[in-house]
Parts: sequence; C-alpha cells; structure tokens
Amino acid sequence: MLNTDTIAAMATPPGTGALAVLRISGPEATKVLQRCTGGRVPEPRRATLVRVRDAEGRVLDEAVATWFAAPSSFTGEDVVELSCHGGMLVSRRVLERVLACGARPAEAGEFSRRAFENGRMDLTQAEAVMDIISAGSDLALRAAQSQLQGAIRHRVEEIAEKLISVTAHVEAYIDFPEEDISPDTMQQLTAGLDGAAEALNRLLATADEGRILREGIRTAIIGAPNVGKSSLLNMLLGYERAIVSNTAGTTRDTIEESVTVGGLCLRLIDTAGLHHSEDALERAGMERSRRAGAEADLLLVVADASAPRAELPLETNGAHRLDILNKADLQEHSDWADSPALRLSCRTGQGREQLEKAIESLFLHQRAETDSPAAINLRHRHALQSALEATLRAREAILAGVSPEFVSVELREALEGVGAITGRIDTEDILDHVFSTFCLGK
Repeated sequence: MLNTDTIAAMATPPGTGALAVLRISGPEATKVLQRCTGGRVPEPRRATLVRVRDAEGRVLDEAVATWFAAPSSFTGEDVVELSCHGGMLVSRRVLERVLACGARPAEAGEFSRRAFENGRMDLTQAEAVMDIISAGSDLALRAAQSQLQGAIRHRVEEIAEKLISVTAHVEAYIDFPEEDISPDTMQQLTAGLDGAAEALNRLLATADEGRILREGIRTAIIGAPNVGKSSLLNMLLGYERAIVSNTAGTTRDTIEESVTVGGLCLRLIDTAGLHHSEDALERAGMERSRRAGAEADLLLVVADASAPRAELPLETNGAHRLDILNKADLQEHSDWADSPALRLSCRTGQGREQLEKAIESLFLHQRAETDSPAAINLRHRHALQSALEATLRAREAILAGVSPEFVSVELREALEGVGAITGRIDTEDILDHVFSTFCLGK
C-alpha cells in the first residue's frame, strides 16, 4: 500500500437505496474531484452540491461533496466524500468516473490502514471499527465503541509504562555504570513487574468475554425427544423456524439461528432428541447434538414437566447450564416437585421473562466480574500472553541474580508483546524514560 496514491471506494454496501457514499483519500483527492465535476474545490467541511460529469461533459449524477482537509480526516489525508444517488448503476458509473480521473481502487481495509499509519488510530481502534460494523448485540456494540474510544489502548499504555520503567532502570545500569546509577532494589523492581503481570492477567481474563461479545453465546438446546426443544427455539426467535411434531426424531440435524436477549447475542442450536435408537440417521443426529453440547457456552436442558422425571447424562465441559421444565401449562408430574428448574410453557409464553433474566444474570454477572470496559480479541490474547510469560521470566531472572543483560532481553520481549496490541512501542520510549528519570550529568 503506497500512501502517495489516491484511493477510492464505495463506503456503502452494494444495492439500491436513497444514497450511496463514495470515499476518496490521498494527496490528489481534491484534484480528482475537480476533474470529475469541472468545478472548484468546496470549502473544507462544507457539504456542497456538485455535478459529476463523464469525459464528454455529460452529467452522470448530482451529488453532495464534502472535503475533509488533512490531517483532520479519518485517514489523516485529504478525504472527499461524495453522496450520490443510491442506484446500483449510477453509483457504479460515479465510481468508474472517479477512478478514470486519477484514483485507484482501494484495497480491503486500506482506509483504516492509512488512518493507523498516519497516527489517527491505533490497531485496537482500527479493529473496533470492524467490531462496530459487525456487532450483533447492544453489549457487543458498547464494547466496540469503548474500544474505539481507546479503552484497551489506555490499559495497555499503563502496562507498557510499568515495563518501560523497569527496563529503563535495568538498561541504565548496563549502559552507564560510570555515572554511578544504582538500580532499584530487587523488591522495587519485582514490585513493578508484579504490577504489570497483574494488569496483564486482568486483561487476559476478558478473552472469553470478548469471544462471546463478538461471536455470540453458543447456546445448545438439549433434551429428550418431544420435550419442546424446537418449540423453545421458535418461541425465542418469534417465528416458526423449526418443524414441531409429536413424532420422535423429527429433528435429525442441528439448526442454528441467532437472537438477541437482554443485550446478549445467543447463537441458538436446536439439536436432535437424545434417546436410544437403532436408526442410523437418528444416531448421527444425536452425535451432532453431543458435539454441540460439548462446544457450547450455555446449555438449555429441556424436560417435559408433565412426564416422569428422567435423568439426562450430559458433560457440560465448563459451560453454563439452565434446566427448563417445558409444558408448565399442563399438570406437573409429582417427580418434579422439588426441582429448581425454570418452569416454562412454549405454547403460552409463560416463564419466558424469567428464562431471559436467568440467561442475562449468568453472563452479565460474568462481565461485571471482569471489570473491563472492553474485551480483548484472539490477537490481543496471544500478544498479551507472550508479554506475561516474558514478564514473569524477567522477574525470576532478577530474583535469581541473573546478569542484567539477560533481564533486559526478557523485558524487551514483554514490551514487544504489549506493543503488538496497539502497534506502537518504540526504543525511543525507553530512552526518553532513561534520560528524564536519571541525572546523567548532561
């Protein structure tokens, strides 16, 4: 990607709508606009009516152009946004004209890449842009907005500052022994690393939450045949997605749909009923049911309240589990008298609110415990884990009296791991700390 190029792309998805937005970014953005319209460059940040013309001067479309002058734009470069009519043909013709006038097609993610390279955002904020677009629940959207505002960056910067402080002391002792600079005591150095390790662990604790917010809660609906699993799926979705029948084995394969409950996105998986069967297709369906249960974050285990109690052997693998007694509108069998399971009627909707509150309490409580304004993703997790391991190795090396050169290597690796989160860790950070903290005589 060459920042000397001027790039262009549609910023709205293909299709028919009232408006389509085309974005141009680069040093030639305003000149490209002039070539397309034959008019003057509008004043910065003032929406201006323009006519986009073809090579022969014929009007292709009337559009509204807004020029954002560098560096006060999304990418940090000159940016022009054209709002044209939203027909597929007209928007394509306008884009083709913009490209013919000197811009090249933008690559995937290139606008955000330029924003990062020009210091308009760090990597966590660039990732947050995509998280906002793909958010499937209110909580996911709030977490992405928090990340876009710098929530993760601020916490990473605090960790980096702790590591830089320790690294500066160690490297000052290595590089300037003649200045008689004493390193901090072992207790002070290890205390600084303990603080960094604790902060790293707190961020790492949000990894599962981050996956759930971005991907949704994998929710397997499990139970014997004819207990109302498909009815529960349909009730939560609000429409008839799965076939409901009194015939055992109607559901032979897993069915997946998504629904929002209390700000949480549930990826619902309706499974085949678990029972003994000689039918090969049914057995295959039940095997998929068991796999879905083993991979789930939440198990909704459904039983028939009007039938005798029968235990359903399940391995939760650490997943949350909610037991549900369906058909609560019928006479409850005496076997369930002391059961703490939630009472529900998929036919009447009785108990739905209690079920949703129970799901919310499981995962919103977990969110409160993490005490994190935003949750990390898989890339962050790998980098933070690497930083944590290097931090702990550096602590052990200090306690063992290892040469400071080796301690410095571990500290540098920890800083690299932390820096990989935002994309900004520089040797200058350490040098600045060294020369601002220690009196070196000049």
